Amino acid sequence: MAFFVEGEFMHEVIWHGRGGQGVVIAAQILAESAYLQGFKGVTSAPTFGPERRGAPLTASTKISQHPIRSFAQIEHPDIAVVLDPSLFKVVNIVGSLKEKGLLIVNTPLLPEELGIEGCFTIATVDAVCIALKHHLLKEGAPLVNTPLLGAFAKASGLVSLEYIEKGLRLKLSGGKATANMLALKAAYEETRVKQI
Repeated sequence: MAFFVEGEFMHEVIWHGRGGQGVVIAAQILAESAYLQGFKGVTSAPTFGPERRGAPLTASTKISQHPIRSFAQIEHPDIAVVLDPSLFKVVNIVGSLKEKGLLIVNTPLLPEELGIEGCFTIATVDAVCIALKHHLLKEGAPLVNTPLLGAFAKASGLVSLEYIEKGLRLKLSGGKATANMLALKAAYEETRVKQI
């Protein structure tokens, strides 16, 4: 089931994570991948706050079939990607998501087990397990941004796995690229999607 509807003007994505999890890089890779796939309008931007490891932060990606003329911050995204599920306790992620939006969460739980109410499509993937399996670590902590890009491709249907792989190759090389590609594909296969 693809979330993306052909012909919509612009898709706004917010990435929710913590400092050191690769939130900004994931937003950039998604924008580059969308551009490679043929979208004429793409932007990526971090939202700066307290600049320290572990602090909540967001980054955004806008994707459009047409050039983007608005560079305002995203207030009500179509898609929210949550790298750290503990952020639900400190950030109103669901409250800002558009009705009928897509929520992608790093969790071992199934979508219906999250207890989220509202009219949303919810996708879940155990990105921590996938990152550990493929040795994606930074200072001992699992890097879940690449697996969540795979979940994004599966759940949204907006940017294909093929083009996200191409975007990743532009950022990484050698052994890092191989491990990230394997994690990306594993997450794509293991993502569970359900309309709530």
